[in-house]
Amino acid sequence: MTLSSRPQVHGLFDKATWTVTYVVHGGPGTACAIIDPVLDYDPKSGRTHTAAADKVIDYVHANDLKVEWILETHAHADHVTAAPYLKAKLGGRTAIGEHIRTVQKVFKGIFNLEPGFLQDGSQFDRLFKDGDEFRIGDLHGHVMHVPGHTPADIAYVIGDAVFVGDTMFMPDVGTARCDFPGGNAHTLYASMRKLLSLPAETRLFMCHDYPPAGREIAFESTVAEQRAKNIHVHDGVTEEQFVEMRTKRDATLEMPVLILPAVQVNIRAGEMPPKEENGVAYLKIPVNAL
Repeated sequence: MTLSSRPQVHGLFDKATWTVTYVVHGGPGTACAIIDPVLDYDPKSGRTHTAAADKVIDYVHANDLKVEWILETHAHADHVTAAPYLKAKLGGRTAIGEHIRTVQKVFKGIFNLEPGFLQDGSQFDRLFKDGDEFRIGDLHGHVMHVPGHTPADIAYVIGDAVFVGDTMFMPDVGTARCDFPGGNAHTLYASMRKLLSLPAETRLFMCHDYPPAGREIAFESTVAEQRAKNIHVHDGVTEEQFVEMRTKRDATLEMPVLILPAVQVNIRAGEMPPKEENGVAYLKIPVNAL
């Protein structure tokens, strides 16, 4: 595999959700893609705001970029996507992996969503299959299916840059949890080996950072660094060791603060549920279901 081009990558870190949104482009005045955008959501009031997304808009305008894609690595459980807002303001096509259909089916049942909620991924403009190719202006990209955290996780390979979503984190943080519906530690291990088989110099961009005390926020690594230093999947860690570690660790983790609102919005490509007779949209809280 040849990774010849080196796109420009601008990361915007959202402290409230520990999420990094990326704008990927070939330089000022070129086409771009936005990856994993964040809509501010206050779980206490149920109100949404657009401060994080407006920073993306400001960067796009300041660099005279043309948005061609708004890409999701998966249906996030830790933040609400700002894809519809950004699409309305900047244009572009929304995309996610084709296995979002599996996630939609699971969560339609958990949330007992309205009969009209479709489980075919049609809420998105494009459903990517493993190996699919796409373009961002003169930049070439392709898709890697990297399930394990959820069944639908994909990574976007754009030139020498790979946007890994929630599959892995910085080397001193490790890897993603596998205890959400459809998650599987064996599958995540295989996805890790797939990512870490890319050329050593490949740049890897994390969707989140949860830094240990004393370290500044960081979200760019390389295959070589991850293979040497990732505390969960460095070279030499066997599948059995990884699964044992991941299973024990996942049993100690709390659910993400925003999982209930985030998932039911994100499986709709960021749209809120249909408004009811009073003109208000409602999100559901399933009791003792997760």
